[in-house]
Amino acid sequence: MRPLHLSQHAKQTLLSIEPATPNQLHTFIRGAFNLDIPRTTITPNTSAPFDYLIHTFFEHRTIPRDCVVWASRGSGKTFLAALATALDLAFKPGIEIKLLAGSLEQAQRMHTHLRNFLTTEPFSQLLESKPTTRRIALNNGSACELLAQSETSVRGARPQILRCDEVELFDRQVHEAATLTTRSKRCGRHTVQGAVESLSTMHRPFGLMADLVSRAQNETDLTLFRWSALDILEQCPPERPCATCPLEEDCKGEAKSATGHLAIDDAIQLKSRCAQTTWVSEMLCLRPTRDDLVYPTFNPEIHVGSFEAPERGEHLAAIDFGFRNPTAILFAHLDEQNILRILDERIESERTLEHHINTIKEAQWPTPRWIAIDPAGAQRSLLTGQSAQSELNRAGLAPFPARASIAQGIRAIQRRLSPALGTPTLFIHQRCEELIRALSVYHYDPDNTDDPNPVKDGPDHAADALRYLITTTDVINTFKVHDYLHPHH
Repeated sequence: MRPLHLSQHAKQTLLSIEPATPNQLHTFIRGAFNLDIPRTTITPNTSAPFDYLIHTFFEHRTIPRDCVVWASRGSGKTFLAALATALDLAFKPGIEIKLLAGSLEQAQRMHTHLRNFLTTEPFSQLLESKPTTRRIALNNGSACELLAQSETSVRGARPQILRCDEVELFDRQVHEAATLTTRSKRCGRHTVQGAVESLSTMHRPFGLMADLVSRAQNETDLTLFRWSALDILEQCPPERPCATCPLEEDCKGEAKSATGHLAIDDAIQLKSRCAQTTWVSEMLCLRPTRDDLVYPTFNPEIHVGSFEAPERGEHLAAIDFGFRNPTAILFAHLDEQNILRILDERIESERTLEHHINTIKEAQWPTPRWIAIDPAGAQRSLLTGQSAQSELNRAGLAPFPARASIAQGIRAIQRRLSPALGTPTLFIHQRCEELIRALSVYHYDPDNTDDPNPVKDGPDHAADALRYLITTTDVINTFKVHDYLHPHH
């Protein structure tokens, strides 16, 4: 479908009629802006870019108004957010929209797109005054303003719509503050519900965008739109052979009926310039890159499942102590083939050691043969003069303080997840949601490659408990082998 090229008079007429259906909206955009926004997808289980515009313009009440747009680099998400803003300003009198971006350059890019939309005839007649570098106002009372990425700037805003571009680059506290700013308002014949829209590529499995996408996939308060570079491809010429095309394994010939703007040759060139992991994460939007993860070989499809503890073997446990930060307790089983199964977890904050001891004793699992504990558990409390280790001993449990370094513990977990020879020897029950999350996002600081230790930013507690468990298991197994080989020592 080709863009419509209408006369100025026809565009003037078009502007006087508000689109009432998705088809009318698509026709309006084609006629007013000479744009043909894709309405179909190539990648399975994705959204068409036009789906996002339907959501923003018609404000569907049957799905959450807040939304997340996960799209590839160069896919036009900033351009579409500016287009959505122009449509809102033109047809929803009195609406106030704020634009917040991960960088000043990104914010100016969206503002430039918006200014280009609204300074073109016949839209320029809607302007109240000449746009500034920060603000655009229309004579119907609607206005849009750029916000600086600071809590002070965000907290002072009360818009109906807040559009956040490249949230992967946001400070988490700024984004959290931004989510509390929007207010609903009657704008002409529209009751505009306050909404936050977050748009970005996804670079890191531990970043803000990954958290938002996960929330949209698993909860009901966010609508997710996702499209890849394939979904914005131009129509591939029929004479171009698929068999020899570098995109064939991704496209599978679907681009023969595509309607996007990304040239086939450009997409091929982009793919040739990047690593497969980058192509998959930033262009196909299948998953975030795993380059900075501590456990990149952890795969829930392999290592997570539903299972029972075998009858033969030992029940074990591990504790990473905390109070304000959570205490993490893992319940495990080690069988005779050295397969370690994590059966359950308890993650609790602001609970006493007595409570945790009772948790272990009252759990559905047999009393552990021993408990791997945080080395800090051997230190005496200044208040009681007792250590957590001595308290566990007094309760009839058998604590072993883990002695291996962080690096040694990480290598021990990696060996069990993906041994050089043989099959994995570590499996996690699907009920252990915090441990699964921890292994999925536990990461090094990408901005400080000189630091050999993972970042301590939340998911480390369950991962630390697992590290204590596995290093202690390895030490005790070594003693067993030594006793077997040297029975008289």
